[in-house]
Amino acid sequence: MKISVAQTRPVKGDIAANIEMHKKFTALAVSYQADAIFFPELSVTGYEPGLSEELATEQGDSRLDDFQNISNTHQLTIGLGIPIKSEKGIQISMVIFQPGKPRLTYSKQQLHEDEFPYFVCGNSQVIFTTGNKKIAPAICYESLQPGHSENASRLGAEIYVASVAKSQKGIDKALLHFPGIAKKYAMTVLMSNCIGYCDNFESYGNSAVWDNKGLLAGRLDNKSEGILIYDTETGEVIEETI
Repeated sequence: MKISVAQTRPVKGDIAANIEMHKKFTALAVSYQADAIFFPELSVTGYEPGLSEELATEQGDSRLDDFQNISNTHQLTIGLGIPIKSEKGIQISMVIFQPGKPRLTYSKQQLHEDEFPYFVCGNSQVIFTTGNKKIAPAICYESLQPGHSENASRLGAEIYVASVAKSQKGIDKALLHFPGIAKKYAMTVLMSNCIGYCDNFESYGNSAVWDNKGLLAGRLDNKSEGILIYDTETGEVIEETI
C-alpha cells in the first residue's frame, strides 16, 4: 500500500481556498497511485482556535462533497482536518473519506490545556482499514501521550497517522517520540504537519514517516509545502515539494 501525508500552508480561516489546496494535493497523490493521503490538524480552516466557533461545521458539509467523489473515482482514502460541531461543543476532527463508504469522523480525545476554552474532547478511537492495513488516526497533542499509541496498538492498528500543527519545539519532541512508538508497537508512523503561522506560533513542517522498526524513512523540510508517499511493502519513499 502507498500511504501519503501532505505538508500544507493553510490560509487562515479561508475554507474555500484551503479546499482548493487540498484538491491539488489529492491530485498529486493520485498521480503517484497512492492509496491514502492525510492532512495536518485543522487543515481546512488552519489551526485557529479563536475562529473555531465561526468556522465549525458538520460532518456532512456539502462543501466537502468533492472529496467523496475523488475518493470514489480514484480509490483514494482522504483524511482532512476541520472543526466539527457536537452536542457538547466543538471538536478538533479528521473527516475521513473512503471509496464507496459513508464519511467517518475521528475527533481528538486528549486536548492541550490551551484548547479547553474552545474545544471539547472526542470520546472514542477510530480504526479503519485501507489496503488491508488497519490505520489509527491521532491528532497533535494526544499523539505525544503514551497511552494513545498504546491503545491504538491494542486495537490492532498497523499504521499510526499523526495529524499535527506543531512549532519547532513540538517537532523536536515528535522526532524523538515517534521512532520509539513505531519500534515498540511495530507500527508504521506518519506525521503530517503544516508550515506558516497558526494561531500564535509558526508551524515547523518536518512531516515524516518511520517504518515499523522505528527507522526514519523520509522527511520534508520546515519551509516547503509538499508530499511524502511511503510504500508499506517495499519501503520506498517519494518526497516532493511544491
